[in-house]
Amino acid sequence: MSENLEELSGRYRDILRQSVYLVRSIDADGELSTGQVSTLNMIFVEPMRVSAIARYAGIKVPSATEQVIKLESAGMVERIADASDARVVLVKITAFGKKKLAVANKRRNANMAAALSELTSQEQQAVADAIPAIAKLNIALAARL
Repeated sequence: MSENLEELSGRYRDILRQSVYLVRSIDADGELSTGQVSTLNMIFVEPMRVSAIARYAGIKVPSATEQVIKLESAGMVERIADASDARVVLVKITAFGKKKLAVANKRRNANMAAALSELTSQEQQAVADAIPAIAKLNIALAARL
């Protein structure tokens, strides 16, 4: 690996870490915690195992299980059997969970839009232009899991 890529990696990880902290704090007073929103967003497209939720969230399985239990108690997720393996339990978002998630995401997106509005139009475009490359980088990182 070239030294330039290692330097870029470090700079990217540093700014990403700072962004994650700031994004998490934007709506700290919202109805759903950052962890709950993250979990609901993860399972929005398709149900997942608790172990996969834990891996993607960067937490231990017991912590992910606790998160799922809280969401299940609130009626936002349900556990279902995996059709391909009856021994496996998947976590699925409920219709109520989708409604709550939509409200939370709308609040968070409005807060982010307000911050983006403080950038120049060129800076906003630079952010927009970077998104496809970051998405591709995410795919490359996910392949390493």
